[in-house]
Amino acid sequence: MLGQISAPKNLCLLRLSAIGDVCHAVAMVQNIQRQWPETKITWVIGKIEASLLKGLHGVEFVIFDKRAGLKGYRDLRQNLKGRKFDVLLHMQVALRASIASLCISAKVKIGFDTQRAKEGQWLFTNKKIAKQSQPHVLDGFMGFAQVLGLDVPPPLWKMPLADSEQLWASEKLSAANEAGKPIAVICPAASKAERNWHAEGYSQTAEHLIARGFKVVICGGPTTMEKLLAEAIISRSKFSEGENKIQNLVGQTSLKQLLAVLKVAHLVIAPDTGPAHMAVTVKTPVVGLYAHSNPKRTGPYLYPQYVVSAYASAIKLQYKQSVEQLPWGTRAKGKDLMMQISIAEVKKTIERVIIDNYPELR
Repeated sequence: MLGQISAPKNLCLLRLSAIGDVCHAVAMVQNIQRQWPETKITWVIGKIEASLLKGLHGVEFVIFDKRAGLKGYRDLRQNLKGRKFDVLLHMQVALRASIASLCISAKVKIGFDTQRAKEGQWLFTNKKIAKQSQPHVLDGFMGFAQVLGLDVPPPLWKMPLADSEQLWASEKLSAANEAGKPIAVICPAASKAERNWHAEGYSQTAEHLIARGFKVVICGGPTTMEKLLAEAIISRSKFSEGENKIQNLVGQTSLKQLLAVLKVAHLVIAPDTGPAHMAVTVKTPVVGLYAHSNPKRTGPYLYPQYVVSAYASAIKLQYKQSVEQLPWGTRAKGKDLMMQISIAEVKKTIERVIIDNYPELR
């Protein structure tokens, strides 16, 4: 802890990516705002991530375009020229983020503890958060609030969604759901294809949801991989046509619109991907599918009880040790690990979500 309890006049946060991580960071930022409402907050962030958080109350965004190369750093330096912050929260260990931190003038630069300050991050900071034992990524971020002397209650989010975006989602979903059924959203694709479950599993899961009275919607980005996966899921399903047809919104939503869809939904099914964490911020239950990363570290924060994971068994097979015996955050490797997730277990977990949250659907 810094020993400084009084609120700083201004504070800069450096967290460029990714979608899930900036969702975690929002909880930390809004925790600071509740306790230090007069502190001005500037957030240096990636371009895509900024499109999701645009309009976040009380936060000034400065975009860093990592694809611009050296120009991105020059632009960042120019945008912050003449400004000096009381505190910088350097919340990303990637070397490019540390180089970007050189463009930010601050009296105090806080980074991760020695164990987590990888890629030389410790060279770019003069203070560190406290060491934590096996934290979730969000809890790691909350360590930055804690080192400032702030309380760390359970996370709360107030995501920036305009009425127009929520209206768009309601109209888009209701147009294909005249019966007014509860909505289940499948976000099947992660940024890396190896983290995706198979189309047959998603298809059978969709059929189970439809049989249980849900309207199923598939969401995702505009990449070819995501479009092909969605098409494969729908083509394998007996509900590719007719009243119970699966609605395909892949590539048709902005991030804001996707967030609005997730807010309207009653449950979400997703692998280790940004939309799973977006759903958490709007308190929509998530069935998370994991095999490569530890869901206790990167899983849907509010819904660990609904994770279906092959991670522990994959780690045991590859390293001949248990998860507890290995460094926190150790990843399992392999292209077929997600195939170990059981369709029956996913269906069983969906039933648990229904029992816990929607007794009217039992």
